[in-house]
Amino acid sequence: MRIALFEPEIAGNVGAVLRLCACMGAAVDLIEPMGFAWDDRRVRRTAMDYIDHVSVTRHAGFDAFLETVGTARLVLFTTKTDTSAYGFAYRPDDILLFGKESAGVTPAVSKACHAHVRLPMRPEVRSMNLATSAALALGEALRQTGGLPG
Repeated sequence: MRIALFEPEIAGNVGAVLRLCACMGAAVDLIEPMGFAWDDRRVRRTAMDYIDHVSVTRHAGFDAFLETVGTARLVLFTTKTDTSAYGFAYRPDDILLFGKESAGVTPAVSKACHAHVRLPMRPEVRSMNLATSAALALGEALRQTGGLPG
């Protein structure tokens, strides 16, 4: 299973996702441009030494990323659907895609996805933190597919 971050803007969020994926055994795809320099010390500070235990692939853009997807499904986490992330049937090779913190994904990226799911939340709030969303999503997907580590 992989987590893909579309044009992430906040180094600390990326670091937290890297640490999450190191702990859970998932690979990370970073789709550029990013809103910070990759060598930003905030990424390493948040990810700590876990960054050495996760497979990270950077892609020059969404089209370059799509070339690596193969037969895997792109599952977009978005607030623009009614399909619950907890009622969706995940597959072990799914790629869980998250949009940029300020704006999500473009309509073209949304259209390229095989499924759109939403993390349920109270209606009076707009969205969750990117790293928190990734943790909830990855935990459920791995639980369903039997991929939770030890």
